[in-house]
Amino acid sequence: MKNIRIMTMSTLREAMSKKVFIVFIAISLVVLIIQVLVFSLFKTNTLAPGMSLAEGISRLEIMMISSLAGLCLLLSIFSCSSFIPSMLEKGNIDLLLSKPVSRTELLLGKYFGGLLVVFINILFLILGVWLIVGLKFGFWNIAFLYSSLIITFTFAVLYSLIVLLGIMTQGSMSGMMAAYFIYIVLSPLLHFAKFKGANFIENETLKTIIDWFYYIIPKTQELMNDTLVSLTTKNYIENYQPLATSFAFLLVMLIFSVLIFRKKDF
Repeated sequence: MKNIRIMTMSTLREAMSKKVFIVFIAISLVVLIIQVLVFSLFKTNTLAPGMSLAEGISRLEIMMISSLAGLCLLLSIFSCSSFIPSMLEKGNIDLLLSKPVSRTELLLGKYFGGLLVVFINILFLILGVWLIVGLKFGFWNIAFLYSSLIITFTFAVLYSLIVLLGIMTQGSMSGMMAAYFIYIVLSPLLHFAKFKGANFIENETLKTIIDWFYYIIPKTQELMNDTLVSLTTKNYIENYQPLATSFAFLLVMLIFSVLIFRKKDF
């Protein structure tokens, strides 16, 4: 555990040295400044006509988190996709393997380091929005902060695939594009086919194939919408299936990553 912790903090320092951390924070600051300017136009007593302040704030936060969550995830994928390929570069990997750290510890340290970088940045943005809303309207919805956990978990699932493809190809492009494809195209498409398009599909074989892919592919659509909204507005998760199956995908990707990395020649 000590070696994993050391490698995790090393990855955080690497992100800072590459300005990844600073750029992420800078983008978050710009977003927060825009939020302040927008909220300066709002009047508290006209925010939610016909409903309570709590209900109005809840709706406002749902609208905000829907756009912020996507922005956070896209930035996270872009900023962390190069960590593994950078580690595998000649000279870097030779130096790391010469240290008394196992390959499993090295890889897991890099993985958790990427998660730490993303979590800190996402928490900074979410906390900033929460403070702006609270100070403006005098309503403090603690559950809104939970959104940082769901966004980070969704990234962790996609990052496990990025790590695997990074080891296999020693490049960042394949992992980044695969993560974007799942998040933007495949997961929403499978969700639609499973719950809305099934009534229009008569071929049972095709329905079975869709079901298989639906349960295998990470549920980013549900995580970034249903789970996120449920947790931040109701303080509980209504459906744990997207979390469980996505976590299973994460574990499988990490296991394959460790196995391939341990046998790879450098």
